[in-house]
Amino acid sequence: MKFLSALAVASVLAASPAVAAPIALVGARIIDGNGGTPIENGTILIDGSRIVAVGTNVAIPKGAQRIDEHGRTIIPGLITDHSHIGQYQGVTEGPAAYTRASIVAQLAQYRKYGVLTVVALGDNRPLFDTLRADAHAGLLPTDLYGVDQGIGVPNGALPQAVFHSAPDQLFRPTTPEEAREAVRKMVAEHTDLVKIWVDNFGGSLPAKMSPEIYRAVIDESHRLGVRVAAHIHDLDDAQGVIDAGVDILAHGVRDQPVPPAFVAELKAKGIWYIPTLSLDEATVAWAKQEPWTLTPMARAGLSPELAHEIDDPAWRAKTLASPQAPAAEASLAMNLRNLATLYKAGVKIGFGTDSGAVPLRVPGVEEHRELVLLVQAGLTPLQAITIATRDAAALMELPDRGTIAPGKRADLVVLSADPTHNIRAVGNIAETWSHGER
Repeated sequence: MKFLSALAVASVLAASPAVAAPIALVGARIIDGNGGTPIENGTILIDGSRIVAVGTNVAIPKGAQRIDEHGRTIIPGLITDHSHIGQYQGVTEGPAAYTRASIVAQLAQYRKYGVLTVVALGDNRPLFDTLRADAHAGLLPTDLYGVDQGIGVPNGALPQAVFHSAPDQLFRPTTPEEAREAVRKMVAEHTDLVKIWVDNFGGSLPAKMSPEIYRAVIDESHRLGVRVAAHIHDLDDAQGVIDAGVDILAHGVRDQPVPPAFVAELKAKGIWYIPTLSLDEATVAWAKQEPWTLTPMARAGLSPELAHEIDDPAWRAKTLASPQAPAAEASLAMNLRNLATLYKAGVKIGFGTDSGAVPLRVPGVEEHRELVLLVQAGLTPLQAITIATRDAAALMELPDRGTIAPGKRADLVVLSADPTHNIRAVGNIAETWSHGER
């Protein structure tokens, strides 16, 4: 139980004067993001963009606006550590989709699904820097962080035939010095992280990133004080970038079980692991018409173009006949198994989905599927929520969010159901609060 006296509350309010009256959300079940027992019949006191008190005995100042939340559950805003923005419009991929209007609409969709901080992990254009600044100022539907461009491979990842990346959207160095120069350009643009695409997309591409390139990227990034996230699929590639000093594995290992030595090394070095379980699920789930894909919550995230596509029996048959379908199902099964192993061992787990990279990875919908799949892997609903809030904030080194506590941003999701026993209840969103704005 948390408690602030009336004097302490008044002191906090005086230290950060609000432009409007404080707001008290009263009577809710509060899941604070730390994984402990929820606070029943609790109150959250908000002043401006910040939480100033939370608990069962909060002194509510005279003149504060009271909002009755009895029968509801409040969780911290969800945070995706691995998503993408501006990659497609409808079902058409390419740099023409990277516009302010398109991206703001996408961020609004994330917010509708309770995702209040989005990390766009690469393949971004110069507009990203302006959008990020506006988001930090509270001018966009969600906050925004990410990688300015990212570093790929000539004739390799990202596959140009799929993503059609523009020249200002991705670096493809051929030498270690070119790789270092790409890092320097990204750091000059104030990138939050550096991203490398290492693997060959299941053998579909003729080349992988060479060790001499990714070692140069990691070394130069660390010299300039920036961390590196690596796109991988196979254990061998993951081990290679770990040996080179990578900070974040941006996808789970999906080709074979992770051995004990690998698990121990991740834990000892404090490397973050983002499983992106829902990535492979999305490859086949819409085509198979899994029951969740037919729910109003899932359908609400679809553009008219995408809805038309997935409702087409010919498209579904073609998708399921593709070699990618069984490969994706096998990858998901291995990913679930490896996540369970790593989580039990105490490896640091982040929260991301690769949503927004391609049309089938629907912004917002994928984050809710990731929560369900985390529970399917053996986590409790509270553990899954903690990964998607507190731990996701920790991965991005954002101490001002991820939990419901005094001093934190008022980024909240109010649910009309209790997710402690059924994680799908996180989809029952009544309202969201971003930076103190309802």
